[in-house]
Amino acid sequence: MPDASAAHSPDIDRRRRWLRVLAQAPRPELEAAWARFTPAPAYGTLRQAETGLVMVRGRIGGGGAPFNLGEMTMTRCAVRLADGSRTAGLSFIAGRDVRHAELAAVFDALLLDPERHAEIESMVIAPIEAGLEARRRASAAEIAETRVDFFTLVREQT
Repeated sequence: MPDASAAHSPDIDRRRRWLRVLAQAPRPELEAAWARFTPAPAYGTLRQAETGLVMVRGRIGGGGAPFNLGEMTMTRCAVRLADGSRTAGLSFIAGRDVRHAELAAVFDALLLDPERHAEIESMVIAPIEAGLEARRRASAAEIAETRVDFFTLVREQT
C-alpha cells in the first residue's frame, strides 16, 4: 500500500492549488494572462480538449456511506510544451469550455517548468487567486446579510 504521507507532499499540494485556481478561473482572465505572452509559448496537444460526463459522489456528513449524487459535464485536456523540455500539463474543467481547458493545461505545463514557475505564479496564479478570494468574500458577505440566528429570536410567552 502506498505511503499516505506521499499524497500530501509540498509539491503535490502546490500543484493541487494552482490546478484548482486554473479550473475555477474565469476564462477571460486566463485569456488576458495568455495575451500578455509575446511571443506565446509553443505547445502541442497530447489529448485534444474533450467533454464528457463524470459521476459526482457524495457522503452524508462527509463521512457516511458514499452515494451517487448525479452527473456533471467536465472537459479535460493535455498539452506538451514545444520547447524540447517534454513538459506536459493537464486540466480538468467543470463544464464544456474547451478553450478554458486548453489554457489551463498550458499554464499547468508552464508552472511545471522550474525556470518559468515564479513568473507564471506571480503573473497568472496569484492575481487570479486573489480575484477568486475577493469574489468568495463578497458572496459570503452578501449571504451573511440575510442570515437569521434562531437562537437570538425572542419567543412569546404563553
